[in-house]
Amino acid sequence: MGISLDAAGQATIDPSLHDVLFDLALNLESPTDLPVDIEHVVAAIVIAARHSQLSAGHVLTADDAELIEILTPHVKSVFKLYGGRVGRDD
Repeated sequence: MGISLDAAGQATIDPSLHDVLFDLALNLESPTDLPVDIEHVVAAIVIAARHSQLSAGHVLTADDAELIEILTPHVKSVFKLYGGRVGRDD
């Protein structure tokens, strides 16, 4: 998938995914009605993977309607539970 977590929960993102994650963030703004950024997308992907909704081999694409449907409630929950703050710098 191009995203890995270390023991402390810090995510590492393969640089080849940056554009896809940015475009996914834009595509998730409409269904969530929230200001989604890359960190929100990564958090939603991690949550979805932990809930066995995405496999480690899932190919991420920005226009995958099924992926957007899976990630939408997780993005909303990040905003509801954490006020949208997901990074250590927030």
